[in-house]
Amino acid sequence: MYREQTLKKFNPALDNILYILHDLQDNNPEHYLAKEDIRACADYLEVPYSYVHSVASFYTMFSLKPRGRYIIRLCDSPPCHLMGSQSLLDYLKKSLDVKVGETTKDKMFTLELTSCLGACGVAPAMMINEEMFGNLTPAAVDAILEKRRKEL
Repeated sequence: MYREQTLKKFNPALDNILYILHDLQDNNPEHYLAKEDIRACADYLEVPYSYVHSVASFYTMFSLKPRGRYIIRLCDSPPCHLMGSQSLLDYLKKSLDVKVGETTKDKMFTLELTSCLGACGVAPAMMINEEMFGNLTPAAVDAILEKRRKEL
């Protein structure tokens, strides 16, 4: 259902491939690009499936496997690393009981690393979906995650 609605938003021009893939991923209930999403995009743009798949697999902003409701992207840039992102990563892995790239058993959170969020002034930083958080500590992370858990 969401595929047809997404495709209708865009002209069937190859210039729109990234916009289409973003929208398909954002509207997929599991926050990833399913094979059917890639096929729909390829058919709509009249390009081979392999072309769309290569674009989707090239960019780290796209996922080809199901993810949680909240995607945690912890910054691993040098400034964040110097300000303690590694210890926060260890804390998140332990508290969520996942490794990087994994999703919690309740499908609530997926933990990812990113090269840079552009928030060096508030390092260490992370994003949850589209919301940025900085000056993080384990206590701050706990409060942020608890708020998300209560939103359901």
